[in-house]
Amino acid sequence: MSDPASALRLDGRTAIVTGAATGIGRACAEVFSQAGAHVVLAGRRREPLEEAAAAVGGEAFPCDVGDWDQVQALFEAAQARTGRVDALVNNAGGPGPIAPVAEVDLDEWRACMDANLFGALHCLKAAAQVMKAQGAGAIVNMSSLMGIEGRPNRTAYCASKFALVGMTEAAAQELGPFGVRVNVLLPGAVSGENMDRILARQSQVEGRPVEAIIEDKYVKTAALRRWVDPREVAMAALWYASDASGATTGDKMKVDAGRS
Repeated sequence: MSDPASALRLDGRTAIVTGAATGIGRACAEVFSQAGAHVVLAGRRREPLEEAAAAVGGEAFPCDVGDWDQVQALFEAAQARTGRVDALVNNAGGPGPIAPVAEVDLDEWRACMDANLFGALHCLKAAAQVMKAQGAGAIVNMSSLMGIEGRPNRTAYCASKFALVGMTEAAAQELGPFGVRVNVLLPGAVSGENMDRILARQSQVEGRPVEAIIEDKYVKTAALRRWVDPREVAMAALWYASDASGATTGDKMKVDAGRS
């Protein structure tokens, strides 16, 4: 049994992080790189992706996870570096439409499912193919607290993130016999650009100032009375991807500052 510090190391391993240009994805890329992994950062926007990769010492690979051919190319490129893909942080996605269910735009609803669910499925499928063949691997799916608790005006996002929890549990049972672990994180309200955009849209829908929404929905409702920092989510992802959680699969973990 390795010592506690070395169990969290990823030296010599290759990790793919999707949605890696900003927020949680970028934090995961940074933490995994600091833990010794060769990190391949994937995302749709080349310029911020390349900037993030340079900052964390990783490798940028532009990829739209909604396109199966692009996802296959991503995994082939990552595998070509070391012959393996040891970890996947399946993080790419978006907030989807923020609107009452009676008024929500159906095209936007479907687009959210394409990005958050089918994009995650593409990466899960590609990772399963590679990791089954090599007999080991760790997949960390990024759901949300709204993957286990529905919230008003967020039907598309909740549906996609609930589904990702179910996919995780099913895939963990399928892939466990091949030495592949699959777990899912449930972040709460995480500070950053994505949350700023969500707050702006919530303010429009509810007709209230952003500051009032923050206080009522994101500070008072958290036991720790604060936001979650992206790096805190990344540290949980590192635990799932490392040998420290070697007997853990099919699990879900909240990282939400005790939000109720």
